[in-house]
Amino acid sequence: MDLRGRKALVTGTRRLGRAVALGLASGGADVALGYHTSRGPAEETAREIEAMGRKALCLQADLADPVRTGAAVDEAASGLGGLDIVVNAASIYRSRDLAGTDPAEWDVNLDLNARAALVLCRAAVPHMRRRGGGHVINFADWLPASGRPRYRGYVAYYASKAALVGLTESLALELAPDRILVNAVAPGPILPHEGITEAESAEVIRNTPLGRWGGEASVTQAVLALLMCDFVTGEVLRVDGGRHLR
Repeated sequence: MDLRGRKALVTGTRRLGRAVALGLASGGADVALGYHTSRGPAEETAREIEAMGRKALCLQADLADPVRTGAAVDEAASGLGGLDIVVNAASIYRSRDLAGTDPAEWDVNLDLNARAALVLCRAAVPHMRRRGGGHVINFADWLPASGRPRYRGYVAYYASKAALVGLTESLALELAPDRILVNAVAPGPILPHEGITEAESAEVIRNTPLGRWGGEASVTQAVLALLMCDFVTGEVLRVDGGRHLR
């Protein structure tokens, strides 16, 4: 994909975010990497991007802090010379049942998984308008994208990702006149989570019609596909190997 001259900000630059950032750079984009505590991995990714001949920036930001989040967007635009693409891959994912979902747990999920996307978009819009349009791609989840929670113990997480789906659709309508396209990818079984057992991994594979974990490349391909088309907005693209069909 030809992304030469495009300027992108990617948050959550470990695992999937890292893969997406490298995919954007390989297409020719300059990339700002937003990180919270993972400075080392962000700087390593930046070196890989620079080795491709592209510009890279590392920006520290706690996405729970709206002021700092907005400032990081402005710094990305200033450092790269504009902003065309925002990929919001940062997220928290942890198991809490109803008893463990107190107001603080609820707030941190909504703040990081949903509100941060709103703050990023609000800050990015003026820069994208100056460029004549742009793309925002959020990272949702295959479960709320399919309209069912399925697993117990993720009360606030599921609600926050469902809110992100709604936000993506609403922003797409709101920003269409500015030629800013807002979409989301909704990953399913992409990478085994830390601590998963062989038996648990095998069960995931059995329940996935394509019979395997997707791998980082599948999500990068989905993001690039959304960037390729200028007539798709308000879409939530499941990247789940057909898992929602079972």
